[in-house]
Amino acid sequence: MELDRAGQAEAFDAIGDDYDEAFPHKEGQVASAEWLIGSLPAGSRVLDLGCGTGVPTARRLAEAGLQVVGVDLADRMVALARRNVPTGVFHRADIADLRPGGPRDLGRFDAVTAFFALLMLPRAEIPLALRTVHHLLLPHGLFALSMVEADVDDFTIPFIGRTIRVSGYLREELREIVEETGFEIVEETGYSYAPATVDVQPEVQIFLRCRRRA
Repeated sequence: MELDRAGQAEAFDAIGDDYDEAFPHKEGQVASAEWLIGSLPAGSRVLDLGCGTGVPTARRLAEAGLQVVGVDLADRMVALARRNVPTGVFHRADIADLRPGGPRDLGRFDAVTAFFALLMLPRAEIPLALRTVHHLLLPHGLFALSMVEADVDDFTIPFIGRTIRVSGYLREELREIVEETGFEIVEETGYSYAPATVDVQPEVQIFLRCRRRA
């Protein structure tokens, strides 16, 4: 499959610190991070896909004594994450790079987070990305996922002064895709969220807490 990332990384390079200002309250991410912290032994390896600035997820996981590895497509986000979470290890990489047989091998993990990272992919790639997560996890590893509930595919939207393309699913379809790619959904929560910026519309965020089937 030919990947099209045109403009996606550049938009987030330009957004930089403005992202945390536009999204100041991330209760869903914080709650899911606390679930991982409470479920994992100290020293467990956790991969944060689409780590952004490292705040709050990677920072909180690292503070709790977990070994954090983060990846992001945007150079600026990786630089900010390294500054914000000095004990973490961060790479500029595409999730497609981590697939079985792909060009990057970061090892296996006790848990993976993907908070709105899959939102940036066209729908055709999302099941492949979920299978990659399954590959990266150790048997019975944990997976914390979030998406915006929306019936859209590679849809262009204004975003903090830039333009990005996003995809989403309605709740039941998202659950089906996650389960079909090898995960048991342990818990589901939803949040109505209004970002602190005029060009990002209010949204319904879905958070799934999952376990990899062996």
